[in-house]
Amino acid sequence: MEQQPMRMNNNGQISIVLNSQKRNSVRDTLKPDSISQSFPQEHVALKEIEDELGSLVGMEEMKKMVKEIYAWIYVNKKREAMGLKAGKQALHMMFKGNPGTGKTTVARIIGKLFLKMNVLSKGHLIEAERADLVGEYIGHTAQKTRDLIKKSLGGILFIDEAYSLGRGGEKDFGKEAIDTLVKHMEDKQHEFILILAGYSKEMDHFLTLNPGLQSRFPLVFHFPDYSVEQLMEIGKRMLEEKQYVLSSDAERKMRDHLYAAKNTLSPMAFSNGRHVRNVLEKSIRTQAMRLLMENCYSRNDLITIRSNDLVFGKNTVD
Repeated sequence: MEQQPMRMNNNGQISIVLNSQKRNSVRDTLKPDSISQSFPQEHVALKEIEDELGSLVGMEEMKKMVKEIYAWIYVNKKREAMGLKAGKQALHMMFKGNPGTGKTTVARIIGKLFLKMNVLSKGHLIEAERADLVGEYIGHTAQKTRDLIKKSLGGILFIDEAYSLGRGGEKDFGKEAIDTLVKHMEDKQHEFILILAGYSKEMDHFLTLNPGLQSRFPLVFHFPDYSVEQLMEIGKRMLEEKQYVLSSDAERKMRDHLYAAKNTLSPMAFSNGRHVRNVLEKSIRTQAMRLLMENCYSRNDLITIRSNDLVFGKNTVD
């Protein structure tokens, strides 16, 4: 059976699968070009966000879902103007997936869209992890968490590896941070958006730690790992931006490395797009050293990354 990119769970959460290569026949009728051409000028905000999303590799379902979220918010505003019921919906989200699958990038884009739609007054993104919320003594954690939420008002508070707040048992101050977040998600639910991100399995367990958590995340996004070809495309775009290219041998070596890494390393050890970026940044430095030693500075030399320039580093597969 074909996997649907959007599912309604029993708890009312909308579960969305990103990067999916499977198509939903109904959504396929909503082609980006036709939508953009038919939208009047007032929808320029959506067009701008569409263009930004279009520069990303994969995430086809994300691009569709952004349109749906936009339409949902916009139509609710129209209903409100007509005196119809249009209760404000909390837009807190959960991003599930392995490292380097685009979670932070998508969070920033959502912030921009909600700013343009006046859902958020600032649209900025505050990134945080356990150390930014958890204090060292009783009462310290609640204050740190409140301060972080205050900085996030008008924008998005993005907490990566959020499940780490649940590690440490009953006496750990992470539970205090969770309780504080839950309270402010309710009290200030229309003043900021909380996005919790992390590995799928760990996030599922994390939701069980506080009875009020799961119901407060109406949108759950799943970020599958990139395919090797998608990772190669990400790498090429990174290099193009810096005015570099891979030689044919280097391209072949990089592709072989990615196949080996995906098949050998655990999902938690392989960081997808981040892995590609790290390899290429090291390889650019290696290329610079080679050119210095060879004293070769033609245009072709300066832009070409050769196979012997590729550096895969520790904890990767050669």
